[in-house]
Amino acid sequence: MSQLADLKGYVSYALDCTRFRLVRDESDVENEELVFAPEMAHQIFGESESIFGYRDLKIEIMASAGPLDLYFDISYAKKVEELQTEGLKADDVEKSLASIVENASYYTNLDEFKRVHASKAPSFRPVGTKVDEFKHPLDGTEPGSRTFEVYVSSAEDAEYMKFHTRLEMFSFWYIDGFSRVEIDPLWLFFTVYERYELENNNGSVEGDVSNVRYATVGYVSVYQYYSYPNKVRPRISQILILPPFQKLGIATRLIKHSTYDYFRKKDNITDITFEEPIEAIQHIRSVVDARRCKQLPAFTREKLLAGFSKEMLHAARETYLINPKQCRVVYEILRLGVTDLDNEEQYRAYRLEVKKRLNMNYSRHRRDLARAKKRGVDVTAAMCGLPSVAERIESLNAVYKEVEEIYGQVLQKLLAEH
Repeated sequence: MSQLADLKGYVSYALDCTRFRLVRDESDVENEELVFAPEMAHQIFGESESIFGYRDLKIEIMASAGPLDLYFDISYAKKVEELQTEGLKADDVEKSLASIVENASYYTNLDEFKRVHASKAPSFRPVGTKVDEFKHPLDGTEPGSRTFEVYVSSAEDAEYMKFHTRLEMFSFWYIDGFSRVEIDPLWLFFTVYERYELENNNGSVEGDVSNVRYATVGYVSVYQYYSYPNKVRPRISQILILPPFQKLGIATRLIKHSTYDYFRKKDNITDITFEEPIEAIQHIRSVVDARRCKQLPAFTREKLLAGFSKEMLHAARETYLINPKQCRVVYEILRLGVTDLDNEEQYRAYRLEVKKRLNMNYSRHRRDLARAKKRGVDVTAAMCGLPSVAERIESLNAVYKEVEEIYGQVLQKLLAEH
């Protein structure tokens, strides 16, 4: 029993013992202010996100800020093999880390990593075609404003994909359900970089090109699906902004301008869709799309209160490449904004319309079972699995409350902009 208790001290929680750092200058390898943590580790160390076999385990992952050359340092006070554990072995941490890095391209010697960084960082430049540039703060007039550039690259670009595999290493820690993209010419990547200049010893900035450096910020991956008969429907698949660059409005910029402006210039685009966006990205998308549609004649107060229409669908798609599903969400948000919540009849009409949409899949499933029963199919088991009417109403009311709360947050964001 005492030995079992002893082994509990050899279980580490991956999120607690793993730290990241982006290195711009050699001194950054010791700068604790640059450290940031992962959001998840189950895609590397399993569902429990735990690592067995080490006491006081520490995993340091550093990346050269521009080219993202990687350095792994694994340290610990004691390893389980040093005990009498009847064959129990520690998890192979380095093997797990290597599994998310293409071609095992990483360093474990700090001096070697520093040499590679010193030789590659000055000459590193973004790969692809520049499609956007912006400042933070956006007006670019405040002291210390930062400059960001966005480049688009295809999966057919071997030079970019070699770099992208290193960037994807971070995706395993920050994008749930992540998997590497396959080489397919229909994949496009919008990669963001911060452009900055080194300061000389006097603190002044030199203007020559040799002083310019780039730091990798994140990316958006887009797959260009075929849309009948001769068009393309781009689907935004993954969005990653590295933690040191979050809360700067970069994801919003990518959705609102970078990708949108790139595709709207093409004459063969049906609309732009999103692949199961996480809540934060869906919120940004809804704010952007609601702000745009609010200005369209199809979304006036009178037309919103009259109900969802084909005119709205057409205007949203033709003007802003918004797909039908997202157009419906935008309509519900904007209609909530013009609904008098103190007017019971008006508010009830709104709730019923949203609930009807939320209940659509359930209603369709019941109809399908009813049709199958008419054809002589035994659907008893399936019918028994359905919730009762009372249970369904309770569930629907709960979902509606969540939806209305989310819509309210979007409307507050829109109001705050005025």
